[in-house]
Amino acid sequence: MEFDTIAAISTPMGEGAIAIVRLSGEEAILIADKLYQGPQGKKLGNVKSHTIHYGHLIDPRNGEMVEEVMISVMKGPKTFTREDVVEINCHGGLVSVNRVLKLVLANGARLAEPGEFTKRAFLNGRIDLSQAEAVMDLIRAKTDRAMNVALNQMEGRLSSLIKKLRQEILETLAHVEVNIDYPEYDDVEEMTHQLFMKKAEDVKKELSKLLQTSQQGKILREGISTVIVGRPNVGKSSLLNSLVHENKAIVTDIPGTTRDVIEEYVNVRGVPLRLLDTAGIRETEDIVERIGVERSRAVLKEADLILLVLNYSDDLSLEDENLFEAVEGMDVIVIVNKTDLPQKINMERVKGLAAHYPLITTSLLEDQGVDELEEAIASLFFEGTIESGDMTYLSNTRHIALIEQAMNAMEDAIQAIESGTPIDLVQIDFTRAWELLGEVIGDSVHESLIDQLFSQFCLGK
Repeated sequence: MEFDTIAAISTPMGEGAIAIVRLSGEEAILIADKLYQGPQGKKLGNVKSHTIHYGHLIDPRNGEMVEEVMISVMKGPKTFTREDVVEINCHGGLVSVNRVLKLVLANGARLAEPGEFTKRAFLNGRIDLSQAEAVMDLIRAKTDRAMNVALNQMEGRLSSLIKKLRQEILETLAHVEVNIDYPEYDDVEEMTHQLFMKKAEDVKKELSKLLQTSQQGKILREGISTVIVGRPNVGKSSLLNSLVHENKAIVTDIPGTTRDVIEEYVNVRGVPLRLLDTAGIRETEDIVERIGVERSRAVLKEADLILLVLNYSDDLSLEDENLFEAVEGMDVIVIVNKTDLPQKINMERVKGLAAHYPLITTSLLEDQGVDELEEAIASLFFEGTIESGDMTYLSNTRHIALIEQAMNAMEDAIQAIESGTPIDLVQIDFTRAWELLGEVIGDSVHESLIDQLFSQFCLGK
């Protein structure tokens, strides 16, 4: 499969030591060679693959030097896209890298679409669709654990498992076809039903094991939407600052200081949290504060985890008790803060309200109780099982939906066999599962879906 030559900036825009413009395609080396002026008349077309070369870029229209560069030459098929790839390393900065890109585009390359380099790697058979999606997961990973899950998927661990299951289904279908076409024995239908049942149960078991990892995998990929709630001045902003390890939120003794929802990503024991510090929830006449309170109530409904903060040095109020009612049925950790001050809160009443939730006492001013809180967050979602390095984690929402449908097809097949349904109808469920698993790795997926998936990538990747 041949494509035109594409180019894009592959490093973040802004100031830096270097910036990279990447080209991929049949004419990548030819275009770079047209612009390159190396020592002693060196030509990039004659150099060995996977080597880097110093020189200058010259604008062929006027002979002016554009940049001092190092150019990496990588000849296909031993490249990410399986095409010839050139990477032009120039000085970092908006002006220099854009000058290089414009020069490349003016001499035969086309600006790459978002994700087009990875899309070509997929279309050229370098990686399958699940591995391509893992590239973006790797870029977006916010913790070491999330990065490890993406690396494993990019290396093909999920793909290998899916391909193995598809092959088993295919072999079963082929075996059944042989039995149907050559029915020398009277008990062939009974044998075929037994074969179908065993394979359906085996495949269902493997898919079920994979789906059991989906909650943890999805958390690692997308993070946990975590909302800090409580009455004004209980220490919500201090809690945010303690978890972030920076002073992101303003902390004062004046109730109602936080007027809006403050958002921050944090890594808590390998758990990525999308942490939201809300305005204190209370009745207020202040118009601006009231808007903040309404926004707080809105984000509360969308949260995966609630950190409900109470004040150790204040009486438990009706507003506090109303908060317990508002978060009923959700994942909640109750935090009683300001234990460095004299106790006024009724802890027995708090323990009664928090009977089904972890209860942590803290003095954020003195940095006490934060470790216990972080451990409670990790335990609540991962329960210690995430450390299994040899597990294949399911983290992509699209993959989860497809594998759930494939397992449903296997369950339909089992029910059909148990009810004595004819073999050719049972085959339909098996074929359906095979096709759904093929969509995970891109063996049977619509072109429009491929375009949509890769359009979410950044330019230059």
